[in-house]
Amino acid sequence: MPYLVVFVLDDPDRCREVLDAWEEAGAPGVTILDSSGLGRVRRADMRYDLPLIPSLGDLFRREESRHCTLFSVVKDQSQVDAIAEATQSVVGELDRKDTGLLFVIPVDRVYGLPKREGG
Repeated sequence: MPYLVVFVLDDPDRCREVLDAWEEAGAPGVTILDSSGLGRVRRADMRYDLPLIPSLGDLFRREESRHCTLFSVVKDQSQVDAIAEATQSVVGELDRKDTGLLFVIPVDRVYGLPKREGG
């Protein structure tokens, strides 16, 4: 059964490391989105009504509020386990604060995912 693996990375500076780890763990492809959580938005007092040309201070404040959300559809539980282990090898145990949140959803059907040779 295929699964959707989603990881909200707390520190976007570690994104490249996590991507490399996922690739090494067998992720067939990874989609990356810039994201921000409600807590960070409130702590940063982030505003979405910034002027067309914001100040440097506004830009830096926005940068501090970012997360990276990564997701990949994988073929089976062994790939899920490998990706979860690879993720924690980069960011540390996910039970710790400020590492991120990883969750997995079973996928009933997948369209457009190329089949690998021999697989």
